[in-house]
Amino acid sequence: MADRDSDGDDNVKFEWESDGEPEPSSAPAFRNSDAPGPSTLDANERANEEAPSTALIEEYVAMGFPKEIVVKGMKEIGHSDPDALLELILTYQALGADDAVGNCSTSGCAPQSVEEEDDDDLDFEHWDGDDDDVGGRETNCDDPGDEDFLREMSQKDKKINLLVDMGFPEDEANIAIKRCGVDAELCVLVDSISASLVAGDFNSRNISNHQVTDRCFDSFGGRKKARLMEESKKRRMQYAQGSGPSFAGSHDEPTRIPDPMVGFNLPSDRQPSVIRTLPEQAIGPPFFYFQNVARAPRGAWTTISKKFYDIQPEFVDSKYFCAASRESGYIHNLPIENREALLPFPPKTVFDAFPHYKKWWPSWDPRRQLNCLQASVATAKLTDQIQRTLARSGNPSVQKHVVDECKTWDLVWVGKNKVAQLEPDEMESLLGFPRDHTRGVVKSERYKSLANSFQVDTVAYHLSVLRDMFPNGVNVLSLSTGIGGGEVALHRLGIRMRTVVSVEEGETNRRIFEGWWDQTQTGKLVQIANLKSLTNERIASLVGRFRRFDLVIGGSQGEQSALLYDYPRILDAIKSAMARM
Repeated sequence: MADRDSDGDDNVKFEWESDGEPEPSSAPAFRNSDAPGPSTLDANERANEEAPSTALIEEYVAMGFPKEIVVKGMKEIGHSDPDALLELILTYQALGADDAVGNCSTSGCAPQSVEEEDDDDLDFEHWDGDDDDVGGRETNCDDPGDEDFLREMSQKDKKINLLVDMGFPEDEANIAIKRCGVDAELCVLVDSISASLVAGDFNSRNISNHQVTDRCFDSFGGRKKARLMEESKKRRMQYAQGSGPSFAGSHDEPTRIPDPMVGFNLPSDRQPSVIRTLPEQAIGPPFFYFQNVARAPRGAWTTISKKFYDIQPEFVDSKYFCAASRESGYIHNLPIENREALLPFPPKTVFDAFPHYKKWWPSWDPRRQLNCLQASVATAKLTDQIQRTLARSGNPSVQKHVVDECKTWDLVWVGKNKVAQLEPDEMESLLGFPRDHTRGVVKSERYKSLANSFQVDTVAYHLSVLRDMFPNGVNVLSLSTGIGGGEVALHRLGIRMRTVVSVEEGETNRRIFEGWWDQTQTGKLVQIANLKSLTNERIASLVGRFRRFDLVIGGSQGEQSALLYDYPRILDAIKSAMARM
């Protein structure tokens, strides 16, 4: 019996047909156009800024401007400076609509209000036609560039809506899309937003409070002029008070990560691809191992490295260890020679992992590995609509949209035209956990816990060097590792855990890990519910009780932003306490 202590403190947004009552969906409703958004970005970013939202275009359409003129203006100078954009739109109107937008007639471009025309809702019926315009919308413009512009805008809108529905602020969703690109997978955007929290990016933003003048609004009637000025002032005030994004500094740049993301070496490599020398103060024991999402703002990994003796991170995509992608960065002081992978090697493709899916997998779905295994899942409504739509149409454009949805939600083929979500036990298998590791809690919590866990095979490859170093077992301090991915990796390596002090705030995660420990371990487990309660005095007491900690392991898939600041403090306190022994 284990000894245990407990311390409780698509690239195009579309709308499927529906024949029933609406159900709660993972896709959010039309966004509030008054929320801070891309219309308030830095005015110096015109050329390289991301596509605007449909809601922003509709604001100008609601003012009485033809959509084609608005789109042309945004394509010409961007949308970051509302004053300059408004002046250009007014100039186009003064020149005449025909001169401004070519083939678009003034009558054919008559504006409609947002209430009358919701361009965010794309009619799915147009999917099985020959037209590949954005969502099947008709346009009187013959310029294919406008269609591409609107298509990119709609793709961006869809991903923003999904991120907002997951609980992320809309402005942070905009920043993530600008950082990673409109084509980035949803899980990559989620990781990027979470990682920017770790970097303290939110608290360091500044934006100037530009003055709004009356000059640009003189051509309006009094009512429209007052409304547009009020909206502009309100948005600028929100950003001046820190509620909007700024792209000053290096935090806006993508993190420089290797491609392919194979770390210092893979099991198939004979030797590490790099030779590294650690600073003297970083040499273990204690060994430390800190994980975070790979695709963070550039400043995030710079900050993390500085807190860990300027050690460079090791970036690894778990797709080289299993059938699912999970891009992570690891800062550690472990040796990188003589690593050993867990045997048998895990399956590397979906068909190897789950052969029964191959029967129904269509030839037009090119996926052979899955994505990030997210906490959010597709609704039954979506999977049903996919099935009904494919039964009606085999058009390649329909198939493309279906594949996009399957990528977004990690859907698998379980029947003819029938897709379904991965089950939690399948996620457990892909992540290297034993079957039923998370069983006993509600399904949504299982998805969440697994989505924020380590990929065990990847971590075990790195930790394998400890096996010969500690033949009598290790004492481990585990910081916010969720459901125990690091401990499961040690167990699968055959490394005995004499003591584990596990600091985990999530009650569900603590319960899952405790259940696994009781079934598999004989060592001492101490569970602490609050990271802040792990003071330097308490750390000294724990070191005095257990004599030492051999491994300090921490981090998860972007959930523990505060851990970045506590981990180095805790590590220093352990070193100081061990030096006094």
